[in-house]
Amino acid sequence: MPERVKVIGAGLAGCEAAWQLSQRGIPVTLCEMKPERKSPAHHSPMFAELVCSNSLRSDRLTNGVGLLKAEMRLFHSLIMEAAEIARVPAGGALAVDRDTFSGYITKKLEENPLVEICREEIREIPEGPAIIATGPLTSDALADQIAALPGLDTLNFYDAAAPIVTLESLDMEKVFRQSRYDRGDDYLNCPMTEEEYHAFVKALLEAETAEVHGFEETKVFEGCMPVESMARRGEMVLAFGPLKPVGLKDPRTDTMPYAVVQLRQDNQEGTLYNLVGFQTRLKFPEQRRVFGMIPGLEHAEFARYGVMHRNTFLSSPGFLNDHFEMISRPRTYFAGQMTGVEGYIESAASGLLCGLSLGLDLLGRGTVSLPGLTALGAMGRYVSTPNRNFQPMNCTFGLIDSLPVDKEHKKIRKKAERYEKIAERSLNFLKDWISEHLPEEAPLSAPETISLKEEQTVL
Repeated sequence: MPERVKVIGAGLAGCEAAWQLSQRGIPVTLCEMKPERKSPAHHSPMFAELVCSNSLRSDRLTNGVGLLKAEMRLFHSLIMEAAEIARVPAGGALAVDRDTFSGYITKKLEENPLVEICREEIREIPEGPAIIATGPLTSDALADQIAALPGLDTLNFYDAAAPIVTLESLDMEKVFRQSRYDRGDDYLNCPMTEEEYHAFVKALLEAETAEVHGFEETKVFEGCMPVESMARRGEMVLAFGPLKPVGLKDPRTDTMPYAVVQLRQDNQEGTLYNLVGFQTRLKFPEQRRVFGMIPGLEHAEFARYGVMHRNTFLSSPGFLNDHFEMISRPRTYFAGQMTGVEGYIESAASGLLCGLSLGLDLLGRGTVSLPGLTALGAMGRYVSTPNRNFQPMNCTFGLIDSLPVDKEHKKIRKKAERYEKIAERSLNFLKDWISEHLPEEAPLSAPETISLKEEQTVL
């Protein structure tokens, strides 16, 4: 039997890495410090806990993360399998019931005969083949060990989670159901008049925030910017950001509101909803007061308040190669958000690539370096290529190789059509790659990803 791999951390990246290894007959010890010890942001003892949001973002091939999901499905991703089981309505996005999602992944790994579960904190980098997927909330002891590795600088930024409210506490006489551009009715919308919007922004700017040790505005990742930080950038920033009313029409007035706060279903029963784009570090009483000014949320009951926490990520270029393996220490891999990929799916995808590459290496079939014409390969290239200001990055088409432009291939001017061609090229390449390198693992016949001839607005 091949040498056993230790995977440290049972978040999305660690779970996917352990799954990919086990599917190739590699024994795994999956180490998770919960429930013995939890970070400030974690609450559940289950694996693959979704901390910030229940949305896995766009499921369309005209969006980079939609293509990444489609690629992962070709490799029979456990994370994508769980997401389909736990899916809740969210228009063109893939959102999940958190408990069903985490519970499914935990059960699949606990019942896997090749996966040994170790419930304890790992304080040192292990010898032998290993994947470190402890995430941006790595415990201090292990973080110190990682920081001492040669050629590595650690950086940090701050991440925030949005509040969750109960459906029964909302005033449905003010709230209406509708997705943007008439794409169903999966979202709840709280419309604001001009007067209500400006009063809300004023209260938000005056509200008291919770102190986060060492907090700096410049160290907040743009994708998780606290709503109060956005408001400080200008009076109308929120109206053109998370509160934009574009594509929505209040059925009671038959007009587009001045601003809209959207709520997205957070569990399969439809009893909990999160405030879309409302990451915050306001103190809890202030969240009740200020968010209670939103029409329909005057008497909202908070199932969870918004919170903020410090995240750590590596200066990966020059430290990791394009399949997330340490350059100076072969068969030691890093996966997940700590590598500089940003987002749930990106984190899981890095775990997939780590598990696939290390697994094949241990079987004597070489490591895996995918080209930049795929989303997986482009993501690996980003974290391994030096640039002037390395920061966490979501998967976008800007990272993926463009289509060739020559006499035979004219430039496609419509962005959605161009992106679909890039996606088609990637998926065809990966199907051929799997047939050649993993002949015993036939890819799924077709990724269940939405394809539209229009650009998707990602919420």
